[in-house]
Amino acid sequence: YKWEVVILLWIAFLLNQADRQAFNIVLPQIQTLFGANDSTMGLIAMLFNVFYAVTVPFAGFYADRLSRSRQIIVSTLIFSAATFFTGFANGLLLFIIFRCAGMGVGQGMFGPTYTGLIAQYHDSTTRARALSLHQTSSYIGVICCGVLAGYIADKLGWQYSFYIFGGLGLVLTLVLMARLRDKADVQTSQEQTAIAVQKPSFKDSVAAFFKVPTAICLLIAYTGGIFVITGYLTWMPKLMKETFDLSMSSAGFHSMFWANIAAFLGVMLGGTVNDRLVARGKGANRLIVQTAGLVLAVPCIVLMGLSHNLFVVCAALAGFGLFRGVFESGTYPVLYDVISSRFYSMSSAVMILFGFSIGALAPWILGIISDSFGLSLGVALLGAVWVVVSLALILARVKFYKKDYANLKNEND
Repeated sequence: YKWEVVILLWIAFLLNQADRQAFNIVLPQIQTLFGANDSTMGLIAMLFNVFYAVTVPFAGFYADRLSRSRQIIVSTLIFSAATFFTGFANGLLLFIIFRCAGMGVGQGMFGPTYTGLIAQYHDSTTRARALSLHQTSSYIGVICCGVLAGYIADKLGWQYSFYIFGGLGLVLTLVLMARLRDKADVQTSQEQTAIAVQKPSFKDSVAAFFKVPTAICLLIAYTGGIFVITGYLTWMPKLMKETFDLSMSSAGFHSMFWANIAAFLGVMLGGTVNDRLVARGKGANRLIVQTAGLVLAVPCIVLMGLSHNLFVVCAALAGFGLFRGVFESGTYPVLYDVISSRFYSMSSAVMILFGFSIGALAPWILGIISDSFGLSLGVALLGAVWVVVSLALILARVKFYKKDYANLKNEND
């Protein structure tokens, strides 16, 4: 059943990402309809991330205390319904209500919860592979949306992308209600009483994260990762459409397919390498693997923004995706090596809160740069962000990880 959980969450996260990416693919049509400039559309994209980020700490706190599976079911219902009704929005206000508030809150409930549920069922021997396999749903979801949303928008109108993806999510909600459940821990009544008494407060749950230096270093790298990925997802389809005079479906395909199919390979490769490092007692070296992923992606990001050759841009997108996947494969497995299982969902919530609060600025900042200097320069400058945050991972590997890992092991003993 532990792998069925991964599959169910894989499908839910696929639709989660597809619903989110639908906006980015059909952005030019929506922008024309509302008569908005790039900075305004970037602000709308930012508002979604703000609602998302504000929701996650509360979602993480209650997921650790109540039921992770039920929270995922409610989350899927909310973000699917919001996606469906986004298709009916005929003005900026309704669009913000459904797209930013509804989807932001619904997906914010999902984000910090699924990693904790997977970690419940998978110990350190399979955790990296399970989380890496689950992460592939993000890439496949974006690819599917990149092709389908652009095609649907070209043939039927942008509204139908939201109708279809939202409707599929509502059907999935029924499946999750029938099949998804929390792992039943085998405990004595005395142990259950002790756990009930020791349930941490919201403040203690947050403090537990910031007492671990390795977790803070991972937070810095994760935040930089989200900033770059959010900027790429929002603006790369439009950049390719304008640079190469592509249709929306073609721009959506090229901007999403090459990066995300390579990311699929990268995250699976990274997950396998990470589990082998753990088996050999070299878990700390996963931080080196992550650092390499960030640094090697930088030249690809620069080419994505500045090249005017379609083949070069597609190759750069593939390189970016491959190394992004390698980086992402290690984040939560390393985090759960140094954080108590009592705080899995809350620690994920802290990561997402900071990652998406700061990452939310990327579409807006790139929109401002686009209005003044051109979108290609804004995309290229994203590479500098990954150079800077990679230093945090090096610091964690050299100074903090082994000590934090030993402290948690002693605490569990």
